[in-house]
Amino acid sequence: MPIYFRNTPLTEPFTLDSIGNHWQQVPVSRTKGYPHYHYLQTEEGVGKITIQGQEYLLNQGEGVLIAPFIRHAYSGSEGWRTAFFTLTGTIESSIARILDNRQVIFVDREQGAGIGKLIAGILKKYENPPLDAKELSIDCYTLLMQFVNGVYSHSLAQDPLYKRYVEPVLKEMELHYGEQISIQELSGKVYVTPQYLSRLFRRFMGCSAYEYLTAYRINKAKELLLCAPRMEVQEISVRVGFLDASHFTAMFRKMVGVTPLEFRKMN
Repeated sequence: MPIYFRNTPLTEPFTLDSIGNHWQQVPVSRTKGYPHYHYLQTEEGVGKITIQGQEYLLNQGEGVLIAPFIRHAYSGSEGWRTAFFTLTGTIESSIARILDNRQVIFVDREQGAGIGKLIAGILKKYENPPLDAKELSIDCYTLLMQFVNGVYSHSLAQDPLYKRYVEPVLKEMELHYGEQISIQELSGKVYVTPQYLSRLFRRFMGCSAYEYLTAYRINKAKELLLCAPRMEVQEISVRVGFLDASHFTAMFRKMVGVTPLEFRKMN
């Protein structure tokens, strides 16, 4: 029953915080939910899922994707085995928009079969390190698209507009997120207007260029909050590109749902 957890910094738009299958599932109760999008699928047996007070059965092959911080619990029959993954990334906050802000998405057996194969394929890549971070990010994007109603169906890796305009700007953001960079400057590097760049970002990433940069900074702040527990929030805000700590705290709470200090305590 393989299970893997992320042990590297966030550098890709989408990646996995954890993934596994053939897992002998134990009962779980999360009164404050989970901090990432969390998918659970029954491989054997039957699971009973309680989400915000409502009970559901998760039969063999069926699955459910639950948004962050949604109260839930689950338990199952003897021999309940599951596959699962949790999603994160530098634009994790855009996932809600991509999924039309649906907090809970149920998957039937037919759709679950495809998702189960994707999970198994990704786990095989973990067995032969080193793992290609960009390839994994594309795999995560493919997983995410299983829950979209026919919207973002193109491949990022093959789209020329993504390769020419969006990818270079993503790299600039990843390198200089701690500096006072603007979307005007970033769009100038690829010789397009800020408005056109943001349209491309919305098309490919589900958010504007500014929203992506802000989300990237917030995710870097999450890393510092967890990996540097003695670092003050004000210092973290400066390191990730915010000059005003109060503005940083407000944006963090807006995007994560809790304050930086509350996030640190929860994790």
